Amino acid sequence: MDCMYCNENHEKRAELLIEVGKLPHSTLFILKNQNHLGRVVIALNAHRTELFELTDEERQGYFEDVARVSKAMKELFNPDKINYGIFGDGVPHVHMHMVPKYKDQLQWGHFFWDKGEKEVYLSDDEYAKMVADYKAKLGI
Repeated sequence: MDCMYCNENHEKRAELLIEVGKLPHSTLFILKNQNHLGRVVIALNAHRTELFELTDEERQGYFEDVARVSKAMKELFNPDKINYGIFGDGVPHVHMHMVPKYKDQLQWGHFFWDKGEKEVYLSDDEYAKMVADYKAKLGI
């Protein structure tokens, strides 16, 4: 399968994401581009392309995972608001972008979008700390 969320060795996955760990129904990733500090993607563990394809258990479990991650994000980064985006045109696998937004910073009051925005990359130590912090908050 050529899905970057299903294939741990997918080239695009390695280029864009850092795996934090598995939750009961999903896998949490940090985006390497941290132009919104704390931004993550949470991907359903089963390969599904649309929300209506999820079983009741998968859907409930997935959104419980999302709630856990958003609470951890709030505690770690204290954003003024968290934006949630489910797209999938380019990667047809149920996954959600969770984007912490801060007043008077990038795209406050508007939807988040990466095209044309400055990319922000952290040091290896900063990524490692972010992974450790999310793992500690989530107990994974």
